[in-house]
Amino acid sequence: MSKKQNKAVFLDRDGVINVDHAYVHKIEDFEFIDGVFAACQQFIAKGYIIVVVTNQSGIGRGYYDEQQFARLSEWMCSEFAKHQVTISKVYYCPHHPHKALPEFQKECDCRKPNPGMLNEAIAEFDIDVSASVMVGDKLSDIEAARAAGVNLAILVESGQSFSDEAKSQADHVCQSLGQVPALLPLVS
Repeated sequence: MSKKQNKAVFLDRDGVINVDHAYVHKIEDFEFIDGVFAACQQFIAKGYIIVVVTNQSGIGRGYYDEQQFARLSEWMCSEFAKHQVTISKVYYCPHHPHKALPEFQKECDCRKPNPGMLNEAIAEFDIDVSASVMVGDKLSDIEAARAAGVNLAILVESGQSFSDEAKSQADHVCQSLGQVPALLPLVS
């Protein structure tokens, strides 16, 4: 009998987990969006693992470095743990095709809308994409989900508005992450 695959909720970071203050890289500037812990507790209760997939071109642009990003990610995950939520892993892309320092300036497979980060997580955690969901706040998040074969793609507004194109690409548009658990089935 084969091992059962994991079901995942893929979360973008800025604008989904925390308020997007542009290039957030310091703990004192990291502001969790209301309801994020309760929503993630419900994902876990429904049998999903949680994976963060985030474009971080601020690294490539030289605004902060990978060590600063790692410290903030470790702190963020520890805050989730205080609420009985395990973040399986944080994947990030430091690249930008045009606006970056030479070592980070490139076309890559990991920068959303490309599916590289999701594909890496899918392989590492044996994720069943047909039973998984991506939650993001930009069209590029939805496009990455589609490219990786993720079944359900949800946009959260978190204070911003979307083009009709972005809305039409998403399966659902919610005000915030707090509304997403009600859309997900219980995983057996």
